[in-house]
Amino acid sequence: MALRCLSQSSTTSSYLSKIWGFRMHGTKAAASVVEEHVSGAEREDEEYADVDWDKLGFSLVRTDYMFATRSCRDGNFEQGYLSRYGNIELNPAAGILNYGQGLIEGMKAYRGEDGRILLFRPELNAMRMKIGAERMCMHSPSVHQFIEGVKQTVLANRRWVPPPGKGSLYLRPLLFGTGASLGVAAAPEYTFLVFGSPVQNYFKEGTAALNLYVEKVIPRAYLGGTGGVKAISNYGPVLEVMRRAKSRGFSDVLYLDAETGKNIEEVSAANIFLVKGNIIVTPVTSGTILGGITRKSVIEIALDLGYKVEERRVPVEELKEAEEVFCTGTAAGVASVGSITYQNTRTEYKVGDGIVTQQLRSILLGIQTGSIQDTKNWVLQIA
Repeated sequence: MALRCLSQSSTTSSYLSKIWGFRMHGTKAAASVVEEHVSGAEREDEEYADVDWDKLGFSLVRTDYMFATRSCRDGNFEQGYLSRYGNIELNPAAGILNYGQGLIEGMKAYRGEDGRILLFRPELNAMRMKIGAERMCMHSPSVHQFIEGVKQTVLANRRWVPPPGKGSLYLRPLLFGTGASLGVAAAPEYTFLVFGSPVQNYFKEGTAALNLYVEKVIPRAYLGGTGGVKAISNYGPVLEVMRRAKSRGFSDVLYLDAETGKNIEEVSAANIFLVKGNIIVTPVTSGTILGGITRKSVIEIALDLGYKVEERRVPVEELKEAEEVFCTGTAAGVASVGSITYQNTRTEYKVGDGIVTQQLRSILLGIQTGSIQDTKNWVLQIA
């Protein structure tokens, strides 16, 4: 058993913007370029958008602007542009649905109590997209271009960043092929988009808990697979299994490894942790599991607090030994797990205040929103 113990940017007044989008027409489509003239004078500059922030939810809310750029034939990306938020057009023929030539990231912008707008560790998202693109033989923006695109998107949509404590602006940096390709050949050009939508806090009261179902029958990547890459194609089989679980009253699915079917892996697109006294255990990211940025941050916080963290293979039987279980991910932050059902046996866990999960959640959110001193320089202030 492998074991690793771990004791500035603003909009210009007027410009021509181009969005290389993708339009879905059944299974056939042609590449398209959308051009739009945008005047900075058209934009409303009130402090906040006219939104009932307490009823925000998680459905897509159209903001003001998105950011777009594409690669040239030499693989380098052009200067990016901001554009009025238009319809995103899916174009399978352009490559996004062909052989999974698409990468997607998820991150958040927060508004602090003093009005500052903050990004949480954006360089890690940029590096993950760059590494994933290299693995999939795709052109990718540089780390600097990635972060600048995200910053421009947030600043242009700053009125959509919720007030302190009301949620965050959820950002979707997206990279996909936009040239015709034959077979499994890489596309000749790629488009990088960044768009955002305001969302509420995942758990407003901090005590709501997930009830998980252990799914055994699902194709999963083997060692050396694409677990470290947020590829669009990875989500297809996951969504189908989640649909079945939700129809049975479960909130999410816990997957076992495809190699042996004996070890836990992850919860859909979230990482999982087991708490046993002063020890926190999580499956090792061995090529099949996405090493989440929230996961990495929570491990560092736990170590600072004096917990022992073990990254290793975790047999499914250990679920019965845990006192607490929690998941980490960009959307949820640190989410408590109330129960896990495996082979028709339900195991329940501690939830609520005064537990390790709540402690880690509070510290992480405090750093992200600026209410706790950021001694690790994780937060990038952009306004």
